[in-house]
Amino acid sequence: MKLVVQVKLVPEAGQAAALLATLRTVNEAANQVSAVAFEQGVPREYELRKHTYAQLRARGLGAQAAQHTIKKVRDAYTTLKANIKAGNLGKPGSKRRRKAESKPITFRPEAAHAYDDRCLSWQWDAQTVSIWTTAGRVRGVRFFCSTDGLTMLREHRQGESDLVERDGVFYLLATCEVPEGKQYEPESFIGVDLGIVNIATTSTGYRAAGRGLNRYRARQQKLRAKLQKKQTQSAKRRLKARARKEARHVKNANHVIAKRIVTEAERTSAGIALEDLTGIRQRVRLRKPQRVTLHSWAFAQLGEFIAYKARRSGVPVVHVDPAYTSQTCSACGHLDKRNRVDQALFTCRNCGVVAHADRNASHNIRQRGTAVWNAGRESRVPATP
Repeated sequence: MKLVVQVKLVPEAGQAAALLATLRTVNEAANQVSAVAFEQGVPREYELRKHTYAQLRARGLGAQAAQHTIKKVRDAYTTLKANIKAGNLGKPGSKRRRKAESKPITFRPEAAHAYDDRCLSWQWDAQTVSIWTTAGRVRGVRFFCSTDGLTMLREHRQGESDLVERDGVFYLLATCEVPEGKQYEPESFIGVDLGIVNIATTSTGYRAAGRGLNRYRARQQKLRAKLQKKQTQSAKRRLKARARKEARHVKNANHVIAKRIVTEAERTSAGIALEDLTGIRQRVRLRKPQRVTLHSWAFAQLGEFIAYKARRSGVPVVHVDPAYTSQTCSACGHLDKRNRVDQALFTCRNCGVVAHADRNASHNIRQRGTAVWNAGRESRVPATP
């Protein structure tokens, strides 16, 4: 499976200037290629190369840089077409869709640029890279990353690396092909109930409370409101920086939670049962004050983190239908809307079981996960001749 390691570059002044000039040059060239592609009706990559390759070489781009620039443009139009087909840009004739279809795709001056092994080489012992720029090959550019990241780069780096610039700092995003762990036969399953008040509650007793994260988000929301009222360029820059900071904070929290759940499953030779929450934002109807909380809830990211960490460790993962898991008694199976007394309390109207509502839901998810796994295992058994 593919994982990305982020490496921070620490170039000298001259090296930084060369990297920045390179990014701006290749993105200006990408805009030129995009205009040609739009005029030509977005031809295939090979045909687009015939129209633009010579011009890119004349601008001073190397052979590989020109190829990557053309491929980046063609991939961008492929993504646009897929979004239109999926309805992500609205219905035919909508303002957003007309705007996207009526002009060429443009690239920011600092947009990422891909490098392969012909124009980027790594020196592991010295922790430096040699990288192509429009000013020539720049050697000895220092980089820093975590110890685990460096080990992963040494052992599993494969494919392209993207050069990006954020707030004057350069990064390389390196792709690593990491082998998946051998999946074992689970002895049981751990049900994971995802929520807002409690980010994750497992059937084994672990509960990741969302109180601190929700407070952090509420504070960030107030700060955003103050900055948005100013309507200045400085305020807009601060808003972008705060948005990235909040995303990093939430991402780190999700990584910690996912790692704990997967580690517990691996230690006990158990599988993980997750809720299939696809389309929940479209299905759920909430009052306006609650919509911000729901739409800023990173449940999809947490689910992805659990899934990829589980694949790497060989932990089986199944997704189950979450319908009525919070209203069904995990002890007797009685379903009643009144069983859910409030957010935290569950009281069965049939057998009288009293439990934490999220814990009860996690047990229901665990039972459904076991049923889904057994059904899949039975379907894989060959028919008796």
